[in-house]
Amino acid sequence: MSTAPLVFIDGDQGTTGLQIHERLAGRSDLRLLTLPEHDRKNAARRADAINHCDFAILCLPDAPARDAVAAIVNPAVRVIDASSAHRTDPQWVYGLPEMSAAQATRIAQARRVSNPGCYPTGAIALLRPLVQAALVSADYPFAIHAVSGYSGGGRARVDAHEGPDAADAPAFQIYGLQLEHKHTPEIEQHAGLSQRPFFLPSYGSFRQGIALTIALQLRCLPPGTTGAQLHACLAQHYADAAHVEVLGLEDAQAMERLDPQALNGTNQLRLGVHINERRGQVLLSAVFDNLGKGASGAAVQNLDLMLLDAAV
Repeated sequence: MSTAPLVFIDGDQGTTGLQIHERLAGRSDLRLLTLPEHDRKNAARRADAINHCDFAILCLPDAPARDAVAAIVNPAVRVIDASSAHRTDPQWVYGLPEMSAAQATRIAQARRVSNPGCYPTGAIALLRPLVQAALVSADYPFAIHAVSGYSGGGRARVDAHEGPDAADAPAFQIYGLQLEHKHTPEIEQHAGLSQRPFFLPSYGSFRQGIALTIALQLRCLPPGTTGAQLHACLAQHYADAAHVEVLGLEDAQAMERLDPQALNGTNQLRLGVHINERRGQVLLSAVFDNLGKGASGAAVQNLDLMLLDAAV
């Protein structure tokens, strides 16, 4: 009988869960536990499954994710929660391995890991190193703008764009106009900010991919700070990161547009620093797959770290 770790994906029919299942299917180093369709909403069957697995990956809305965690009585079960229920909870380890030198080890050893949100992945990756290096003040009035593929809105948004009424789906829409998006506290906390950032997301009429930008005015940064210094900071921070690349300055300067779909199907995150020295302005950019490094790919990356620790 196989002794490979048993992984239960709770919510494997949603956009995130489906891609996690696809990424793990066929691997010989683990076993996948799935529930038949008639048991997926059976609380007793789900509780039994989560308590008999080694690793549970929760791909659920926030409230059901909290209920799933509350149903765990087996102390050996380790959890990766892809919802936003625990992302600012200090008892959970934040699942962005590249955010600090020690974070991958913390994830590997954790019992509870909260997978980052898609938009926060790009925003935190850009801002945290710059704030920690004091190149940008923690109280800078950041304005973060991002566009995601419609799969970021879950099954309902996918159905609206791919179902029988797809012709009526908007080509582009900005949302979160009340400025209370649930990702904002996550960005503030894990980027190390002392003031709430302005965050405005949007959806385009493409299935997946994200382009996120943050504008900086050099005159508002510490005296003497240059765009080249910002780039050097990010390049140094991610020099050894397998899943994060920082565009060279010349490459970033030559770019005229960002393609949010450029890294679809991967677990990569591409960061750029676009500088207009004459105007004293810098644009920070992040491009990645909202279902890759922004969700499913990140969950698998975190699982692999935890599996390595379990094998020791």
